[in-house]
Amino acid sequence: MERSRIAVAGASGLIGSALVRSLAADGHEVVRLVRHGQHGPDEVCWDPEGQYVDAAGLVGCDAVVNLAGAGVGDRRWTDAYKKQIRDSRVLGTAALAEAVAALEVPPRVFVNGSAIGIYGDTGDRAVDEKTPPGDGFLPSVCVEWEEAAAPAQEAGVRTVFIRTGLVVARQGGAWGRLFPLFRAGLGGRLGDGRQYWSYVALHDEVAAIRHLLETDGLSGPFNVTAPQPLTNREITEAMGRVLNRPTLFSVPAPVLRTVLGEMAGDVLGSQRVLPTRLLESGFTFAFPTAEDAIRAALT
Repeated sequence: MERSRIAVAGASGLIGSALVRSLAADGHEVVRLVRHGQHGPDEVCWDPEGQYVDAAGLVGCDAVVNLAGAGVGDRRWTDAYKKQIRDSRVLGTAALAEAVAALEVPPRVFVNGSAIGIYGDTGDRAVDEKTPPGDGFLPSVCVEWEEAAAPAQEAGVRTVFIRTGLVVARQGGAWGRLFPLFRAGLGGRLGDGRQYWSYVALHDEVAAIRHLLETDGLSGPFNVTAPQPLTNREITEAMGRVLNRPTLFSVPAPVLRTVLGEMAGDVLGSQRVLPTRLLESGFTFAFPTAEDAIRAALT
């Protein structure tokens, strides 16, 4: 991609901050959407839940990337927090999509966040982008999240949905909480460990987003997960090998349900997700295996 002006919502998050660094390193002009008052020329004010975007700040952007959303695993799922999870994604996406559609010269591409949570619990069954949404809270949120981008699609903007899996990184996310436990020798399987985890190295997540930004003709949903999903038991063993630590501990399912409440269903649920469309588009994973991804997170 030639040097471009790219707007990023969720630029302070785990994925967003890594994406901004990557784009800036290659000379792109990055505009960050921020909720506080605008402090510089590289910031644009917005309020996702209030559905407000200072659209003037998007003028001249070649691409808009929306990675904003309240952390799914940050808190126990009370009714109030479930509403925040939904509204931060659905209302924010709708506001951005409408702002994009209203521009006299809209961006060439709108890349919007999504998640493999859209498939629900798939057990041992492998699924890809052709698989319909599952049932439950997260699938319903993901469906609404993607549907909220309709104004951009209807305006003729190439629109891509990145259905991200568990990001392997030390800096944050679910994996960021696992590393200290395993380093201390306290790591172990969750529940019976037979549930599939579909993961992706942070480096590959950013590379995939850039691939989808830069490759004309790609639109619709793309699973951003490594090509070899593993069970929680296999992931636990890989963590132990890479960190050279025992993995004797386990957390029984009833304990997880007591501690996590409704969210435990997703921790114990199984998602065997394949990145079919991403591979077909010519993308190559730099860290395709669990051990590759874990080692990459430690560098």
